[in-house]
Order: sequence, then C-alpha cells, then structure tokens
Amino acid sequence: MARVVIIGGGPGGYEAASAAAQLGGEVTVVDSDGIGGSAVLTDCVPSKTLIATAEVMTEVEEAGELGVRLDDGDDDPANSVRVDLSVVNQRVKALAAAQSSGISRRLDRDKVRVIQGRGRLDGPETVVVGDERLDADVVLIATGARPRVLKGSEPDGERILNWEQVYELSELPERLIVVGSGVTGAEFASAYDALGSDVVLVSSRDRVLPGEDADAAAVLEDVFKRRGLTVLSKSRAESVKRQGDGVVVTLTDGRTVEGSHALLAVGSLPNTDDMNLVESGVSLTDGGFVQVDRVSRTTARGVYAAGDCTGVLMLASVAAMQGRIAMAHALGDAVTPLDQSTVSANVFTAPEIATVGLSQAVVDAGGSTALVVKVPLADNARAKMQGVRDGFVKLFCLPNTGIVVGGVVVAPRASELIHPISLAVGARLTVDQVAQSFTVYPSISGSIAEAARRLHLRN
Repeated sequence: MARVVIIGGGPGGYEAASAAAQLGGEVTVVDSDGIGGSAVLTDCVPSKTLIATAEVMTEVEEAGELGVRLDDGDDDPANSVRVDLSVVNQRVKALAAAQSSGISRRLDRDKVRVIQGRGRLDGPETVVVGDERLDADVVLIATGARPRVLKGSEPDGERILNWEQVYELSELPERLIVVGSGVTGAEFASAYDALGSDVVLVSSRDRVLPGEDADAAAVLEDVFKRRGLTVLSKSRAESVKRQGDGVVVTLTDGRTVEGSHALLAVGSLPNTDDMNLVESGVSLTDGGFVQVDRVSRTTARGVYAAGDCTGVLMLASVAAMQGRIAMAHALGDAVTPLDQSTVSANVFTAPEIATVGLSQAVVDAGGSTALVVKVPLADNARAKMQGVRDGFVKLFCLPNTGIVVGGVVVAPRASELIHPISLAVGARLTVDQVAQSFTVYPSISGSIAEAARRLHLRN
C-alpha cells in the first residue's frame, strides 16, 4: 500500500486525498488552515456567497423595468431594499464552515488521516510536522497562496482590507476604494456596488480585467460607469494609509483618493516559504511557485504539486484536477495530462464573464487563424424578456474543419452557459454539430447555437 502524504487541505489537497484513497493509498493530509483551504474558508466560497446577495440586489435594481413595484409608495424597488451586511457576512461564514465540515466528513469516510500543523520536507520521502516524521512514497504539495501586500500599506483588518478580511465587516462601506482591477478586484467592486457602496476602482492598466477578453472587459466597464462606479484607469496606487475614520490612497502621479475603506486586490504569493523545498530537490520559479509538468510532477522524484502554489491557472477547478491527475500518475491509474486549452473560467461580476479555450488576444496577435463570430444578447428573445441588454456570445472555430476551439459568454449566469461550449471544445465538436443540437426557445443558450450557425456560413 503506497504511503501518500499531502501538505495542504485545499481543493488540490482534498481532491487528491479522496482520489488516492480510492486507488488504495494510505493517505495523510497535513493541514494548518482548515479543511477546504482558502478556496472554501476565505476566498472562493465566501466571495461567491457574497456575490449571490449582490446578484439579488442587481435584479431588484432592474426590476422596475419588468413592472415590479413595491407597496411602500416608492415606484423604484431599488430605493426600498437595503442590505444588512452583518447578516450577509454571518451567512457567508456559516456556509464556508459547513462546506469545510462536509469535506472533512468525506475525508473521514475515505479513511484519510488529517493532522493539524504545518508540514515541510526533509528530503523527497519525508514530511515533518512538529515532532512527527511521516515517511512517504508519494508527496503532494498543495499549500495554496495568500494575498499580496502593497509595500507600506499592510492591511489592518478594519479600514485597509485584503479579500480574506472583508467578511468581518458589520456595516457596508460608505465609500470603498478597490485597488487592483484584475478578477478579484473587479468581482468585489461589482459586488459592493450592487450592495450599495460608493465604489472607486483603481486600475493600473488602461482597462479593467486586462487579462480577459477585451470585448468582454469593455462591456463590463460600460456597465460599471452606467451604474455610477468610478473607474480610475492608468492609475497605479503607491500607498494606502489610515486617515481618521477613513483611508487615503495615494497614486504614483501624486493624486489622492479618499474613502471609508480600501480593499487591496493586487495579486497572490505562493505559500512555499520555509518548507525546505529547494533543499529537497523541488525547483521553484523566481516568484516562488512550484514548477510542475502536465501531470503535476515536480523536479523531485515522487513529489507532486497542485493548486495555486504552482501558479498554473489559479482556479479551484484546476487545483482539484491537478490533484487528481497527480494521484492517478503516482499510483499507476490511467491519466490524462492537464490541457489548459480546455479549462473554463468565470469572472463573477454583473454581468458574468466566462471563457474557455482560444482567446481573442491570440487571434489578434496572429497566433491562430481561427474564425470568430460574436452574437449580441440584445438580439436574443429571452434576454429581451428578462431586460438583459449587456453581453454577448462569442465562438471561435478552426477554418475548413469548423472545430470549436474557444468561446466567451458575457451574460447573467455565464458560468452556467459556458458549459456547452466547454463540452464542444473538449470533445472537438464542429460548429455544425453545435448548431444542429436543439436549444430551448426562448433561451439565452440559443445564442450559442446562433453563433455556431453563423460560423457555418463562414466556412
């Protein structure tokens, strides 16, 4: 029976633990932060729970157009609905704890031993936890990442916050300055704007979401501006300081922005310090991320890594897949190497932005000859019924063969709508096969079939 030791209890760790147990391994998980890791306890699950409330507020704000009225004499529902942030955050933390407990019960059923503590390597075959030494045939490093700190602007948990600390707030920030316009910054800016805060988004780039589809980012930025959210583009923050009962953000050009709170969303750092990794033969990048191949192997024999500590598409779904792939490879099961071209991702803003496969940036740079079609949701019957005007469906296919190689969906619940495109990309379906599959009428997913039909005409 192979002895498997996993350092870290996040998605990469707990999914690997279950997979290894099913394959007959004797599995131990060493965890210091709580089963589920930051994805469950302080990041993904909490943020998406908060965003779920924000989605309701967005729907309420737009309900007047659909004929919804309240009986308090105000014709605008948005003026009569308020958020109790203390209740919202209590629910956020309760759901995160419940999810963690559920995963713990699953590991217990799989007869996985869990040790509380911080693990480090003593060579590639030994994990040390306090005074205990664990011999291992296979080691998986799944220690995740932590919020990066803007130098000289350390979060205090009260007025200057990182994304792990916002759930301790009992009152809605009156004016929230979000520093960083990547996925995390955009999601929190969108959410707090919907909840009722006055939000300022500080972006060092010329647009929000610089790493996402440019057409999608343009839609989101237009929505932000229409809703009154202030976007300061090409504005890099130099420092964030407490000032009385508020904060002041100083930009590199000397301008200042004042608010009640600041949220720092300036990237992540891998949790790979003080683990004796390099000394044990595990190579790290200059940024401290663990170097892995497509089956999650590190440069040390028998040592694998998964999740945000590898810097490979920092998504919970990718972490879980890396963990499962690692155990399959290590324990002799059939294995399919990670294929980043089939990974779907979502930005949980309003509207959401979902992507899979080939990107517009690659096409524009001449890296692919793929054909592209974009269908605006304003033309979709179901979208019109729901009062949805913002968004689109975009498909990419190879010329001649018509094989679907990518897609972008900008819409409410885009995270659900991207799945049929993900299936098409993963199974190498053609646009004709997608177009000939029935969709419900009326449905927003009908725009996926419409895009496929238009690509047929281009081939």
